[in-house]
Amino acid sequence: MKILAASDIHGDKELVKKLAKKAKEKNVDLVILCGDLTFAEQDLEGLIGPFRGVGKKVALIPGNHETIATADFLVRLYAPGTYNLHGYSLKFGDVGLFGCGLSNIGLFRIDEDEVKKVLLKAFEKIKDSKKKILVTHTPPFGTKLDDLGFMHVGSEGIREVVEITKPDILLCGHMHETFGKKDKIGKTKIINVGRRGKIICI
Repeated sequence: MKILAASDIHGDKELVKKLAKKAKEKNVDLVILCGDLTFAEQDLEGLIGPFRGVGKKVALIPGNHETIATADFLVRLYAPGTYNLHGYSLKFGDVGLFGCGLSNIGLFRIDEDEVKKVLLKAFEKIKDSKKKILVTHTPPFGTKLDDLGFMHVGSEGIREVVEITKPDILLCGHMHETFGKKDKIGKTKIINVGRRGKIICI
């Protein structure tokens, strides 16, 4: 399975067009958007349509710049073939995906207990998948991806879920300072996919 994952688009329609072109050229099976599609929920036009226009399925989560309701609206607008992973799971053959959006800091927040509750419930439906991908907006606590140099600002709840569920890959964004960085927690590869996007093969 080939995935194009990106995060923190923040309403940049030209960037969306470039990512959609990349998704088509690389012949990906799925586009994953790891939150912050908008800037403070301003202007939803042109954020999902270009991906659907080139025939790509899209799985997304809200970041700390949009609500769950906004993510649900985009999914309904571009259904079928568009999915909100916040608190849900998807299966594509042997690959299972589960996710949690929002953040521990920012406009639209989620507390750590709710993060664990949401993710562990979603995980139950894909726990038998051969390969598992966790999609979050916020990076897990205590990694290269949440390190500001003087403190770590990631999610302790997400880290705890990674240690419990042991997904193969975690895809996230949120931290502009660490776009493109990678790390590991146990066997789990963690990637801040950033605005330019990453091609993931699993």
